[in-house]
Amino acid sequence: MALPAHQTGDRAPAGILIMCLGVVCLCANDALAKALGETYPPVQILFIRNLIALPIAAAIALVMGGPQALVSRSPMVHLGRGLIWMAAAYLFFTGLTLLELAEATTLIFAAPAIICALSALVLKEQVGWRRWSAVLVGFGGVLIVVQPGTDAFQTAALYPLATAFLYALMMISSRWLDARESVWTLTLYLVGSGALISAVLVPFFWVPIRAEDLWLFAGIAAAGTVGATLITQAFRIAPAAVVAPFDYTSLIWAVLLGYVLWGEVPDHATYLGASVIVASGLYIVYREWLHSRSTKAVSRLQG
Repeated sequence: MALPAHQTGDRAPAGILIMCLGVVCLCANDALAKALGETYPPVQILFIRNLIALPIAAAIALVMGGPQALVSRSPMVHLGRGLIWMAAAYLFFTGLTLLELAEATTLIFAAPAIICALSALVLKEQVGWRRWSAVLVGFGGVLIVVQPGTDAFQTAALYPLATAFLYALMMISSRWLDARESVWTLTLYLVGSGALISAVLVPFFWVPIRAEDLWLFAGIAAAGTVGATLITQAFRIAPAAVVAPFDYTSLIWAVLLGYVLWGEVPDHATYLGASVIVASGLYIVYREWLHSRSTKAVSRLQG
């Protein structure tokens, strides 16, 4: 159950802190995926991560949402979202093995602009010229990073871009879920569908696991599940416009982890493009907040 408006405002600092902790966990997840991707195929990494994460997600759903959180009213929609999520994760993990961690993370930041565009094109929502301008600016930032038509262009950059599109599609698809389902149910069935789909595919890609890598697989399952849970909780206890911008702190951690673990130093184009993409995303979040506040004000007047 969402908190009342006056409580969410009071708990904004806690929401920000939880969001930042969740971002750190997801950055650790990405770094572990990059390390494991040097030896194991993405499907195997996803299978083991989901297999370990499934009982964790079930326990969290049971504790936070009660027995009813274990039951879904939209199982086929969850399966479809699971397919999209698995494809997105597969592409991103593949991209991580070919790109610097900071570059892959930067390109994922295109997702808010894509979500905004899809909300207008697919859901037929009203998107004004300001948000459309921000979308175009965000795509301009992507071009700065990717540098198409130059010697610096890498086709591997298309992997995280495709991931951003699929992630946006998955966010849009949440509109077709039963509104009565809690976020804990959504998380549980997303992990469960991912485990089911990867279980079907993994026999064709299996590589024997080395004993010294077991802790990496345990770490990626824990980091991914805890990170997603913390971010979900941050959005539950504080306004989205307050906590969403702190998702961009992941770029700091991506640069730091990339440098410490692999000696990666992003080029100037990555920094410049990241600045443009982040500015675009922040403006979109701001405009969404204004739109939401305006809609609520109109509803109160009509009520």
